[in-house]
Amino acid sequence: MAVKVIAFVSTKPGQEDAFAAAAQTCAAASRAERGVLYYQLWRESGGERRFVFNELYVDDAAVAAHMASDHFKAFGRAAAGFAAAPPVIITCEAVDIG
Repeated sequence: MAVKVIAFVSTKPGQEDAFAAAAQTCAAASRAERGVLYYQLWRESGGERRFVFNELYVDDAAVAAHMASDHFKAFGRAAAGFAAAPPVIITCEAVDIG
């Protein structure tokens, strides 16, 4: 069953571009992973101007493989220096609405 992951990250003031550059590297490698159906980064246009990762995987195993990847771990280390707070991560499963 497909798994949707949405992650919200607020950056420290002035760190937006550095965060986006680190995310770009991770996104390029993530899109090449087996089991990744969709991987996109968005930036909130109002409010806190958070970054929003919108990800879709074929199953839980693909999510686990992504989180264990070297590029994801490297991004996590880099992003920790740019983030204002820990990310808020939401994992979802599809609801059959027929």
